[in-house]
Amino acid sequence: MDFVEGEILCFDKPLRWTSFDVVRKIRHHLCQRLGMKKLKVGHAGTLDPLATGVMVVCTGKATKRIDELQAHVKEYVATLQFGATTPCFDLEKPIDHTYPTEHINEALVLETLQKFLGRIEQVPPAFSACKIDGKRAYDLARKGKEVELKPKVLVIDEIELQAFDSEKMQATIRVVCSKGTYIRALARDIGLALNSGAHLIALRRTRVGDVRVEDCMQVESFSEWLDKQDISEPTE
Repeated sequence: MDFVEGEILCFDKPLRWTSFDVVRKIRHHLCQRLGMKKLKVGHAGTLDPLATGVMVVCTGKATKRIDELQAHVKEYVATLQFGATTPCFDLEKPIDHTYPTEHINEALVLETLQKFLGRIEQVPPAFSACKIDGKRAYDLARKGKEVELKPKVLVIDEIELQAFDSEKMQATIRVVCSKGTYIRALARDIGLALNSGAHLIALRRTRVGDVRVEDCMQVESFSEWLDKQDISEPTE
């Protein structure tokens, strides 16, 4: 393997790790193994700290392929809590509003999900990596500043209800979607379409392109895996 010329590695991002945490850990192990002070390492698609699953990491010259890899179709499995919202539409922040749920049943959820198939417009959440005047939206939102983001056109190829719990008012859905889809924003919009509110309580990215989560490495075992590889030593 030649990590300077470029390799593409796939990891199952751990819960509560940021995407940058993963990149930093992988870069540290690679630099240590190669005896280098610096090595280009980047990821092809951010995952929120409270999300797990497929994260594609590029090294060396393969970082030039990040845009190409980010464009691949992605699949997620998400669990939504109906009847409440948070400022970021997941569990990073506490509940800020509650809504009625007595009218929500499985048939209504199934019917509502179909409205999100195909090309849709979606306003990214304020707590997102979108840039406003060169600054990340989440940095502004966390400082209490008002964030206004424009809607983006994206494509939902598949949306499937996998489970519905009428007592807990929770639904698990599988979503296959284009680049740029925020599943937190999708949860928000599904809640609105149900005349209620919703936020994510679990999110897992199960596929990026042809890479499935069951084929990914664990970050914690990367160093051990690295020791077993036939690695080209850097020439400079």
